[in-house]
Amino acid sequence: MQFIKNGPSVPETLLQAHEEGRVVFFCGAGISYPAGLPGFADLVERMYQAVGETPTAVQQAAFDAKQYDTAVGLLEESVRSRQIVRRELETLLKPDLSRPDALTTHDALLTLAQTRSGSSRLITTNFDRLFHHAAEVRGSSLSTFCAPFLPVPKNRWDGVVFLHGLLTERPTREDLDRLVISSGDFGLAYLTERWAARFVGELFRNYVVCFVGYSLNDPVLRYMTDALAADRLRGEAQREMFAFASYKGKAEERVRSEWRAKNVTPILYKDTRGHSLLHKTIRSWADTYGAGSRGKERIVTECVLTGPVSSTKQDDHVGRMLWAISDSGGLPAKAFAEYSPTPPLTWLEHFSDDRFTHADLPRFGVSPDSTVDSTLKFSLTFRPTPYSLSPRMSVVHDGIAAGDMDPVMSHLSQWLLRHLDDPTLVIWLAARGGRLTSPFARQLRSRLLETAKLEVSESVEEIRAFKTHSPNGIPSTEMRTLWSVVLSGRIKSAREGLRLFDWVQQFRQEGMTMLLRHQLMNLLSARVILRKPFRTSDSEPQDIEGPHKIKYLVNPEVVLASDHVRSQLDDVRELAEWKIALPQLFDTFRTALLDVFDLMSELGQADGKQDLGVWHMPSISDHWQNRNFNEWTLLIELVRDSWSAMQEAEPVRARWMLYSLLSERYPTFKRLALHAAVSETFTESGEWVEWLSDNDAWWLWSSETQREVMRLLVKKSAVLSDHASQRLQDAVLLGPPRRMYKQDLDEDRWARIVDHTQWLRLAKLEFGGATLSYEASRRLESLRKQYPQWEFGPDEREEFVHWMSGSGDPDFEAERQIKRAPRERKLLTQWLQRKPDSAFLNEDDWKNVCVSDFPVAIASLLDLAKRDIWPVERWAEALQVWSVADFVHRSWKQLARCVETMPRDTLSALANEVTWWLQEIGKDLRVHQDRFFGVCERCVLLADDKDLVNDDDPVFRAINHPVGHVTIALFNWWFANKPEDKQTLPSAFERLLRMLCDTSNVRFRHGRLILASHAVALLRVDEAWTTENLLPLFDWEVSATEARRAWVGFLWRPRLFAPLLLKLKKSFLQTALKFAELGEGRVNYASLLTLSSLEPSAVFTRVELRTATRALPEEGLEACARTLLRALTSAAEQRGEYWMTRAKPYLERIWPKSTGLATEAISSLLARVAIAAGPHFPEAFELVKGWLIPIRTPHQVIREFKTAEIGRLFPRQGLALLDAVADKRYYPPPDLGSVLEVIGASEPALRETRDFRELQDYVRRFR
Repeated sequence: MQFIKNGPSVPETLLQAHEEGRVVFFCGAGISYPAGLPGFADLVERMYQAVGETPTAVQQAAFDAKQYDTAVGLLEESVRSRQIVRRELETLLKPDLSRPDALTTHDALLTLAQTRSGSSRLITTNFDRLFHHAAEVRGSSLSTFCAPFLPVPKNRWDGVVFLHGLLTERPTREDLDRLVISSGDFGLAYLTERWAARFVGELFRNYVVCFVGYSLNDPVLRYMTDALAADRLRGEAQREMFAFASYKGKAEERVRSEWRAKNVTPILYKDTRGHSLLHKTIRSWADTYGAGSRGKERIVTECVLTGPVSSTKQDDHVGRMLWAISDSGGLPAKAFAEYSPTPPLTWLEHFSDDRFTHADLPRFGVSPDSTVDSTLKFSLTFRPTPYSLSPRMSVVHDGIAAGDMDPVMSHLSQWLLRHLDDPTLVIWLAARGGRLTSPFARQLRSRLLETAKLEVSESVEEIRAFKTHSPNGIPSTEMRTLWSVVLSGRIKSAREGLRLFDWVQQFRQEGMTMLLRHQLMNLLSARVILRKPFRTSDSEPQDIEGPHKIKYLVNPEVVLASDHVRSQLDDVRELAEWKIALPQLFDTFRTALLDVFDLMSELGQADGKQDLGVWHMPSISDHWQNRNFNEWTLLIELVRDSWSAMQEAEPVRARWMLYSLLSERYPTFKRLALHAAVSETFTESGEWVEWLSDNDAWWLWSSETQREVMRLLVKKSAVLSDHASQRLQDAVLLGPPRRMYKQDLDEDRWARIVDHTQWLRLAKLEFGGATLSYEASRRLESLRKQYPQWEFGPDEREEFVHWMSGSGDPDFEAERQIKRAPRERKLLTQWLQRKPDSAFLNEDDWKNVCVSDFPVAIASLLDLAKRDIWPVERWAEALQVWSVADFVHRSWKQLARCVETMPRDTLSALANEVTWWLQEIGKDLRVHQDRFFGVCERCVLLADDKDLVNDDDPVFRAINHPVGHVTIALFNWWFANKPEDKQTLPSAFERLLRMLCDTSNVRFRHGRLILASHAVALLRVDEAWTTENLLPLFDWEVSATEARRAWVGFLWRPRLFAPLLLKLKKSFLQTALKFAELGEGRVNYASLLTLSSLEPSAVFTRVELRTATRALPEEGLEACARTLLRALTSAAEQRGEYWMTRAKPYLERIWPKSTGLATEAISSLLARVAIAAGPHFPEAFELVKGWLIPIRTPHQVIREFKTAEIGRLFPRQGLALLDAVADKRYYPPPDLGSVLEVIGASEPALRETRDFRELQDYVRRFR
């Protein structure tokens, strides 16, 4: 929580503990700076001046070591009087109360020290009376405790503790003697008499302490942290300590680690004049705390005015808002929810950010487990529930299992209800499961009713006032539809998608029952997934109203409640029990399908004229065009199959059910009925003509039913009665009704539509064996003469409204059109001048010509080049073909001169193809060597640098950029000539490499990366050149940008080469601090660092390697541990020796001792290292056990443990390892039980130990 701009971020765990009255502020000299009082160092220096003593060498050494308490003791010894020295304190610590803000910080600390119950708890090591002055200004009395008469730091404590004494208004000799200022005083207080140490020890057991106004080397901190460290080593439980601490420049991380080393959590701020950021933060915090909930309400209001968009690290509005709004009383959240106008929904992104962890549970009223759950992440809008609001645990409930809302969530829900016209809210809810809790659903229904009444009232003033307060508060008709969908529970939830598996198992066991049939209905019911719409800002038409507008608000996709329906039911559909049950399942499937289309209708995706059925299942009968991309189309198949089964078992009922299909308004049901009419046993052969003739023969002409109508015409038209046949043909001759098509169609387009639709139907009638009337025959003949290209295909493609085809489909080859290029030189030269056809699936065989007729192809290109004609596309394809081994030498031999003189624009357009070709040429360059270097140089100089903006993957971009290609080509040539050590570089090669090393040319960066990857080879061949030109690129201090690319390049293909690392020693060690910038090279760097530490070498000292290793983050240490494990296991038979001489010294002297970065991955790897040590397992375990933490899935560790027989050989240490890595919250590894049995058999006494019993109970609990 950041109280002021650029100020320190106060940990929210500290803020919460303070709200609960569990924080004690420990105040040092820094809080008195605004009153003109000195810090400890200045105070001691002034004491010397006041006494008239010049520091001796010994005293000055104490000053230099910042041991100011020792300096005071030495001063008192030199003047042989404590009183002379201490008497000066009264004068030196006289504050200037006329200064602005002289007492403001003290007043703020007194406010922060007062608990909600009225008790004050504050500690200071200052001697001054500024807290007394601040209390007087406040008009309140100050209860004090002065050393050595200290209170017991428990609940009854009420007052300010002057831990090191207090300068009374008229200090006596005894008062001055009680002041703790010299090293001797500190020794008495903390070491000998220990009254201060006891007080501090008890304090830290009972309270969270926050240090204010201390420096890192303050003797107060030194004595206290030393005393606490001793308690901690004895196993004493202590709470977290915090300290406000400043840093200068870029020393933030260094200062943070130094404070962490003292087990203090620093609250860092940038050092400014007078530590203004500290004082302003304390004052702002006190103002907020003193105002109670109103202080947090003020923060909420300020943040709403600023908005979340402007939040930055330096001014974290979002952090302040989240801290304030999560106040358990709910008043800040209420202020936010009722703010007018409504705070924007953009806050929701931050409210739903999983930024809270296990430590934040208490602030939300949840008592955390004693074991920290490092995987727990939650947000303000999705968090654990306090026990008072959570549902009771039971094996049964009354249907309302969800808990109630706390005040914060309740007010946030009211804020959400003020955005009912914003589709973003619906999408957000849908993405999180879409099932509303009972309280929120109740509030939503109430708000929808309220706004509906407001609209019905048509009160302009009331509506205007409501919209002023909540601009998005009144939902449109389309948004009301979406809210109805949400409230009906139709949003797809991930949790319900897995229940079909259980249904299938039960069906296999019991067969179809009434209960299973009803369950199947629910499992196949319709759901919808709501996503963000695909649209541009101006894509929403303004004149669209009703359900069709919904697609511009959200992107809805109707699905089934269950997942993987087709795959789970495919096997079942082959069972005899299923086939027997099919007739009785017709109503179930029909209702489920109707449910799908009703939901689509609500969302504007279906109506009485069109639905999505024809697009997702083009044919009711089986056909390879049915791609089954959508699970719900299985319902169409199930309705089809269940009707067919019913027709065989109950033909009379099947006939009536056929009419029920026709009665539904959606086209897919009409299609199902038309498909059923094709059945051979359907006796009423002419009845379907009436269906097609009704309503201006709509379904005869509709594209929705076209496939099924065509199947009827082909299969059933021949058996129609004369009357029915004539009626059908008359309907076809009338043509489609004009109202079926858009009114703005031009006449020619309309005439062609009529012609094609009539031709298709008449031709299908004729193909099906129907006898055409005279008029129909004449019309068909006329159409055939007019459109001779209209023909039937073998795949019935003309019957489908749309067609999908790709590789592997039956008609794919037929779709491809490959044009043959001429094989004669003259004709080919003319053909190459034409622009290639870019139409989809239209190709030519120019690439084949480049292979089969290589001389003709290359001669034709050269003929055109002489005429200054450069068909770029053809050159590109040719160079791609000729970059393979068989053609590289031949093509270079004939084209070298041509490419060397190629026009600038042409070469630039062909940069990728030419430079790729050069890579292959460089591997076996036999002729035109000078031209090779000339073309390489031209390509480098012409390189485009537009791709250098995005530098997220330097290696990928380098090896795919023309400059990178050229650099690789040059090295291919160099390596093909087999360079030798100390040979120096060839002049032409060296000149180009030196050009690439020019850092002033940004375009050459890709080349420099490739150069860095060959640093070892270059150093071995030409040490002087490499040292002068290449190695400076690795220096972080010269250019961080160049160094990053150089190291990334080197780490792309790293080699452990001692002479190179010796020259790069400083930069190599600094790279540990730049670990995050190394991209994919991060792991290789850590591995190289580890191997350097394992191998005996004079390059690095152990201190240097240890410092670099300890600078690595978690990911780097994980890579180090993995490298250590790989090196140890690779030693095979010499593993024991490798452990003793390499691995063990590494763990003892290099590997970090602080376990703060321990992760499950590191724990697993180090456990495996200990196991891999074999006979040295006990000592290996001792070295790594501090890093071992519970692992969620320690299966690999247990397997290797079992294979190495650790349980038999070293049962006691093996049991300790198992206890350390087993995370008892999750399912145990399968081998853990057998491993425990081996341990118990090897040393029976271990069975009675706590660790063994806990592990055994852990295994039994999950059996």
